[in-house]
Amino acid sequence: MRHLLLSRVLRRASSPSQPHHHLQLIRALSSSSPLPSSDADLRKYAGYALLVLGCGAATYYSFPFPADALHKKAVPFKYAPLPDDLHTVSNWSGTHEVHTRVLLQPDSIPALEDALATAHRERRRLRPVGSGLSPNGLGLSRAGMVNLALMDMVLDVDVKKKTVTVQAGIRVAELVDALREHGLTLQNFASIREQQVGGIIQVGAHGTGAGLPPIDEQVISMKLVTPAKGTLELSREKDPDLFYLARCGLGGLGVVAEVTLQCVERHQLVEHTFVSNADEIKKNHKKWLSENKHIKYLWIPYTDTVVVVQCNPPSKRKTPKLTSKYGKDEALQHVRDLYRESLKKYRTEAESKDPAIDQLSFTELRDQLLALDPLDKDHVIRINKAEAEYWKKSEGYRMGWSDEILGFDCGGQQWVSETCFPTGTLAKPSMKDLDYMEELLQLIEKEDIPAPAPIEQRWTARSRSPMSPASSSEEDDIFSWVGIIMYLPTSDPRQRKDITEEFFNYRSLTQTSLWGDYSAYEHWAKIEVPKDKDELAELQVRLRKRFPVDMYNKTRMELDPNKVLSSAKLEKMFPGTRTVQHAK
Repeated sequence: MRHLLLSRVLRRASSPSQPHHHLQLIRALSSSSPLPSSDADLRKYAGYALLVLGCGAATYYSFPFPADALHKKAVPFKYAPLPDDLHTVSNWSGTHEVHTRVLLQPDSIPALEDALATAHRERRRLRPVGSGLSPNGLGLSRAGMVNLALMDMVLDVDVKKKTVTVQAGIRVAELVDALREHGLTLQNFASIREQQVGGIIQVGAHGTGAGLPPIDEQVISMKLVTPAKGTLELSREKDPDLFYLARCGLGGLGVVAEVTLQCVERHQLVEHTFVSNADEIKKNHKKWLSENKHIKYLWIPYTDTVVVVQCNPPSKRKTPKLTSKYGKDEALQHVRDLYRESLKKYRTEAESKDPAIDQLSFTELRDQLLALDPLDKDHVIRINKAEAEYWKKSEGYRMGWSDEILGFDCGGQQWVSETCFPTGTLAKPSMKDLDYMEELLQLIEKEDIPAPAPIEQRWTARSRSPMSPASSSEEDDIFSWVGIIMYLPTSDPRQRKDITEEFFNYRSLTQTSLWGDYSAYEHWAKIEVPKDKDELAELQVRLRKRFPVDMYNKTRMELDPNKVLSSAKLEKMFPGTRTVQHAK
């Protein structure tokens, strides 16, 4: 389960921690050391060595680490339990976490203003963090964080204008529930609905539909609380330049406290899911992009299977048959059989007979399968083929409210890299989106990457927010978004480390082979800042080519001169001009 609120990702020091690693004491030898001159000396030194090892073992087992020790950073005879006032905050994938003593949750704009003014005066960091869902932990900061979970009220609904004003800490799911009684809903949704509204607009989140823009375009006005200038009311009419810049401001210009969103009438959608292939996609792609309100492709590596998901308002002339040819158990049977066979190979036959296997969902089965051998290419290919078979037996239609239909089960914890790139206009698509996918799938096979499914491809219209990856001055431009993943189906630290290394190799290959040719840039919530200095310099130069970094930095210095809202990640992505000139 994903964390629903930031408070659910806080883990106190009293929670069980990982087992400590056995520490070996090694005596260094050098060629200059005097050699024993007799058997007596040999016995003497051997006795000393045994005595030291025995004392060490006795000490180790007599005084074990306490349950709340920071074992990851423990060294021999130097460890410390987490203090009671220290919070551990992680993102939902567990790929990023910080320890902090400062985690504020104001319940009003005056309280938020006071917190930021105090931090500004004392020159302390106070990074805004939402629900902690960003895969790269964009909102995390050990220096201090502020979260608006207690500012989650619906302030006003204008049914005639179809607008809603909310406090920015409200979650998307709660907002949709509140709008239901007014016959309204949001225009589009990301895959999940647990984000806080302030967070989902600040990182440039998006749904799918070539005629629909990213979610920041739904914002028509907002209140931005800044460290240096207090609360600013922004809209298309009031300070439009700052308004558009701050809509996708990455939490670096101010804390979004209130938002007015443009809504649409609550409506139903018919979802049509069917299996296609690359050749059929090429023949129909232009037509499908223009004819479908929402569309996405799920590409399955090492197969010719492409799952097509189209969502449209119900037709008054024709009602589709909403029952599937196969039942749920029939669709899952092939995946269950593969799991049982794999358990016999990797575990025991007794485990393969566990009746609980029949209670697992498809994504749970996939996680369990991958956990057995996540980096064995042949094993991953068998799982991908089983997934293709599952989707073939899941073809069909379903109808429901838009907020229910547009959600998507992304699976368990995972590493993800999602890129956005231009692909022509709706009237005249460039087809570069399909070229990108063709090259990506060829790269995966050429490099023997154990790439799991699916590779999700979506589309949006342009955004007028200059910091959006889909930013464009041309109204008709459309953009494709492609996400590659590697799941983290295990809690074993060594296995997670191996998966992490393989994922970053996967991501690096796509970057060097594809990003430059297609003008592809990563989603802000999915950029992993490199540790290598040369790679970091390259990232800074790339970002400067695509985004108005100078304007962004200048505005940051005006609204937050003491960098209260900043973080190490933000400073590395957007350094001062001199630093970048030196990198060039």
